[in-house]
Amino acid sequence: MAIKIKDKIKNLNIVIGCPIGCRYCYARNNCRRFHMTDDFSVPRFFERKLRLFDTEKPQVFLLTGMSDLAFWEEEWVKKVLDKAAETPQNTYLFLTKRPERLNIDTKLDNLWFGVTVTCAAERGRILSLRENVRAKHYHATFEPLSDGVGEVDLHGIDWVVIGTETGNCKGKVSTKKSWADGLSGQARALGIPVFMKEDLAGIVPEGEMIQQFPEEFKL
Repeated sequence: MAIKIKDKIKNLNIVIGCPIGCRYCYARNNCRRFHMTDDFSVPRFFERKLRLFDTEKPQVFLLTGMSDLAFWEEEWVKKVLDKAAETPQNTYLFLTKRPERLNIDTKLDNLWFGVTVTCAAERGRILSLRENVRAKHYHATFEPLSDGVGEVDLHGIDWVVIGTETGNCKGKVSTKKSWADGLSGQARALGIPVFMKEDLAGIVPEGEMIQQFPEEFKL
């Protein structure tokens, strides 16, 4: 049975809101459903959640499950990174679809900066991430994977995640097995761990599901 990524990596939504407006955005729907903020297009920082970084047991946290790092205020980024420095037992993951907006320099070993790529036209985001974020660890998430993407420059990337679109949104594109296989093959050729999300079950046979985490996560 496929591992659910959320059982290993915890969402800690320290910022809620994103102005990009993706058609398939589950975060926007959840925000409206549970009345988390008045306007999802305007990001809000919940500074009080920084106390949740103070854990005894090491955790891996995704901090952008309901936001995009590129639209965080500089002050928010500084406060989060400062707190991450005080809590080295934990690993903190960030994602963005707009890496060109970022300008981050950090030597912290427990920060992982990632970019979302959904199609071939967005491949350049990976290079943009490396150019605009100077960090120790990078990851790339191909989700929802909506075409074959093709050859991708994965040098410097430390983890690849692949997933398909869920729900029944209008215009939904179902990922093809060959698309997922193409990406996983490129990553594995470079020795990069690959995690196929549980939503690919049924597209990728159970015996072919690859669900690897970086050793640094210590899961």
